[in-house]
Amino acid sequence: MTHVQPLTLEEFEQLVDHSAGARPPGIVRNSERTMARRPEILRAFSALARTVFTTGTVAAELKNLVALVASEAAGCRYCQAHRVSAALGQGTSADRIAAAWSFETSDLFGEDERAALRYAQAAGVVPNAVTPEHVASLRRFFDDGEIVELTGVIATMGFLNRWNDSLATELEDEPASIAEELVAPLGWEAGKHGSAGDTVYRGPPAHGEGGADRV
Repeated sequence: MTHVQPLTLEEFEQLVDHSAGARPPGIVRNSERTMARRPEILRAFSALARTVFTTGTVAAELKNLVALVASEAAGCRYCQAHRVSAALGQGTSADRIAAAWSFETSDLFGEDERAALRYAQAAGVVPNAVTPEHVASLRRFFDDGEIVELTGVIATMGFLNRWNDSLATELEDEPASIAEELVAPLGWEAGKHGSAGDTVYRGPPAHGEGGADRV
């Protein structure tokens, strides 16, 4: 059970106008509804997430997969489920999403993607396991600005991983169902995040609408 109850949808709606558009359209997550108990935190984090996931030159699909692998390394099942849902909603194939759990050996990833996912995996664990070799591998495919982008994704997910695991945020039905279908056979389970039947989830974004920036 969650340690801090999210605001009700009605309470949350009353704060949206005061949060400078903190809530992206189409979805209300329990992580947002909890963060909204301090709207200034929700506003600041949402701005960071939008910037990290929607600007720069690294492909949106790779950013989503990096976020997924970093969350897998950190152990946050809530964030894993949401990254699986977001990736699927953006058009990533179910096969590639599932293969992210075995990216080193899967032929569905190129060497550039493996370098990025390897970096995400090493950066997601505690203590941090990034080595000069990880960075040297990245530099074969990404410039300094793109390495900053990738690190921004991992660091942003680090905030969410700590937030949702510390508060045992309850997982909404829709992302839970998607994760159960796609990655439960690989060992994913909701665990302490359970399933919150009374939460509001309006579905993943349609392909082409974005969604990787969602809190």
